[in-house]
Amino acid sequence: MSVLLAGVESGYAQFIAVLVIFVIVLGITAFTTKWISGYQKQQGANNNIEVIETSRMTNNKYLQVIRVGETYMAIAVCKDTVTMLGEIPAEQLKKPAAVNSGLGFKELFDKAVRKNSTSASGPKDNSSK
Repeated sequence: MSVLLAGVESGYAQFIAVLVIFVIVLGITAFTTKWISGYQKQQGANNNIEVIETSRMTNNKYLQVIRVGETYMAIAVCKDTVTMLGEIPAEQLKKPAAVNSGLGFKELFDKAVRKNSTSASGPKDNSSK
């Protein structure tokens, strides 16, 4: 009987060990992801070149509006080539409205959970009185 109990305890110990290793690997992965995203943010911080808008024409062909310095340009991007179509005066571009709602992840998540819980319960049917 004691051999059977030792096997069960060994199984629990192995499960806990694997769980701890999984949490450690998950933590290392999260830390590495944050570090790499911060590194990439610093690499693209020069702000001299920016893609303003992209429109897909066909499978491998795109029309892009880009900003290089203070000049706006329209370019055609194909599989093997990039062709400058012309410059665009800044006054002719429509600026997109800011989409930033000011809500953090927690507020958005709480809002989504509340919306789901009210739609899941559905309207009450009071016709069976």
